[in-house]
Amino acid sequence: MDLRAGDRVALLVPGSPAYPRLVVALLRHGVFPVPMDPSLTSHERARLLADLEPTLVIDDPGGVDSLLAEVPAASGPPLGRPIHVTSGTTGRPKGVWSGLLGPADAAALAAEERDLWDFGPGDVNLVLSPLHHSAPLRFATGTLLAGGRVVVGEPPGFDPARVTAAIASERPTTMFCVPAHLQRLFAHWDDVGVPDLSCFRLVAHAGAACPPSLKQRLVELFPDASTWEFYGSTEGQFTACRSEEWQQRPGTVGRARPGRTISVDDDGTIWCVVPSFARFSYLDAPEKTAAAWRETDAGPAFTVGDLGRMDEDGYVYLDGRREDLVISGGVNVYPAEVEAVLTEADGVLDVAVFGVDDDRWGQRVCAAVVGSASPDALEAFARERLAPAKRPKQYYRLEELPRTATGKVRRLDLPGLVG
Repeated sequence: MDLRAGDRVALLVPGSPAYPRLVVALLRHGVFPVPMDPSLTSHERARLLADLEPTLVIDDPGGVDSLLAEVPAASGPPLGRPIHVTSGTTGRPKGVWSGLLGPADAAALAAEERDLWDFGPGDVNLVLSPLHHSAPLRFATGTLLAGGRVVVGEPPGFDPARVTAAIASERPTTMFCVPAHLQRLFAHWDDVGVPDLSCFRLVAHAGAACPPSLKQRLVELFPDASTWEFYGSTEGQFTACRSEEWQQRPGTVGRARPGRTISVDDDGTIWCVVPSFARFSYLDAPEKTAAAWRETDAGPAFTVGDLGRMDEDGYVYLDGRREDLVISGGVNVYPAEVEAVLTEADGVLDVAVFGVDDDRWGQRVCAAVVGSASPDALEAFARERLAPAKRPKQYYRLEELPRTATGKVRRLDLPGLVG
């Protein structure tokens, strides 16, 4: 293997069973995989690769197996995290860099995930999402490091029938998903019947707001105490929450993970103090790195601009992202708050709220809706539940919302789709 510690390897290939094994093998040598979306256009690839400056680019699926065969066998924990590229839904994508870790920090990094999710040699992780995203890759590599097995059910796209078959044949014990996966799985199971889910000990979801009715069905279908939600980002992890806690405190995403301290500014910005092994910078973007971090009495804290609140017991509730903020007539409107209301209306399967330019108000609040609900019915529903500034002024019906592979709405695409 003609690679050295600190080198970067761009992975522009679909997920496969070898993919997470290669990630672990490289990181054990201090070589940093850069997982990237294989569907990027040539223009997007060229721009990102110029920024990331990888030593090696793998853009052929066979290259994963070939490189894996060349990597010398090694044991021990990964010496860092993969360099994930942020999704770019709110701006130019940025590489998130953890640095090359020393032995103590490397061991702590591996132990944190293992201890939180209780990964062990008997685990079988079913992968539903593309492995170039941080959460599914983190669950897969955590499983491998604990001696477990990974089943990749993602390529060439999420298929609820294929996932259902994999549950029956592979009997997975863990699964990470996003609410969009659950919606499609449950709709499929309504048609064909619910499979035997008793094999699962852990089903974790994140990546987008989960409608309460969907979450409740998740809890009802899967084994007791097996379902979790967590709140995090490409940059780092904030909270973890058992569904039983959510049932007691509807809307919460949980309390700070072990080893972290969360605080919320007067303006609602969420900050998180993390251990040394969980710190990061943005590659070649010192001004963005500086904006993301600040010193506190508890240590360095970072933010990704998310807004929320925290109750007296430390439970966090999200209100939205600052980049999603709609300012209409001088009033701040947070799409997440409006979406949480509209998603409970009859005939709404999915909804995304966004702002469009308005000569009078600066921006006006609009909603893209998937489902059969009429604009009149939605207006009446919102009138009962939302203050005037928060009520969408226009409703647009779409067959589906534009989403990233991890289920996040590409909110900046919506004005062009409905205009």
